[in-house]
Amino acid sequence: MGLPSLAGCGALLLWAFLALLARMAAGIPPLELTALAFAAGGVMALGVVAARGRLGALRQGPLAWAHGVGGLFGYHALYFAALALAPAVEANLLNYLWPLLIVLLSGPILGLHLGPRRLAGVGLGFLGCALLVGAGASFPAGAFWGFACAVGCAVVWAVYSVTSKRMAAVPTEAVAGFCIATALLAGVTSLAFETLVMPDARQWIAILLLGPGPLGAAFFLWDAGMKRGDPRLLGTLAYAVPVASTLLLVVAGEGALDWRVGLAALLVAGGGLLAATARDGVTPARR
Repeated sequence: MGLPSLAGCGALLLWAFLALLARMAAGIPPLELTALAFAAGGVMALGVVAARGRLGALRQGPLAWAHGVGGLFGYHALYFAALALAPAVEANLLNYLWPLLIVLLSGPILGLHLGPRRLAGVGLGFLGCALLVGAGASFPAGAFWGFACAVGCAVVWAVYSVTSKRMAAVPTEAVAGFCIATALLAGVTSLAFETLVMPDARQWIAILLLGPGPLGAAFFLWDAGMKRGDPRLLGTLAYAVPVASTLLLVVAGEGALDWRVGLAALLVAGGGLLAATARDGVTPARR
């Protein structure tokens, strides 16, 4: 596994904490939370880019800005809405359809050959996710829109991630600008459609952790991984994130640890290992 793919794995580790930190910020409207968290992450990222003398990387074309801001804003606004409207564990797990979608879309969009071993890993990972979501999960009727948002954000992030390979010429430092633009867009839409809530101490801590971590450094790592690494491998290894995220919620008292979680963890870890040891190459199947 090369350094770009390892960078993508670092992003997956940070994203394992996304649901837990979002739960800590419960009570903040979704668009306001998106604005505050991205402002924290964007300012930090912009400082790093400025210190490296790379502010010129922010000068990108309209397509790059539409891709970056659309992916970041669309996914996180829908994700935070899903957690606000539906039970957190179920919505979080439903959101993690995106790793499956990344692996599957890398074929038709990028022309990458998946191979039977990698597909078998995907199958094991999907089985683990299906076990977590379907075995004893509660789906109250009133949470329909939350689950719809969860599915929507999975689609948005999968398309954003796979098409990032087509944006390889855009430097990773440009993500700092995308974060700031996302914060501004979320702030404007929050003022237009939501009632402002002043965060308390617990919520501020969650926001300040979300910004530099899952909504800051993770994007730089993921951008490097998807543009210069192997999207099939990262998409399959990402199946470990819902397991880790669920376990963190359980430790925090948001759910119970039972045999389903343990079995799902084994399936997901086995699928990731199977995909990671695939030898079917990374060159496109067609040009």
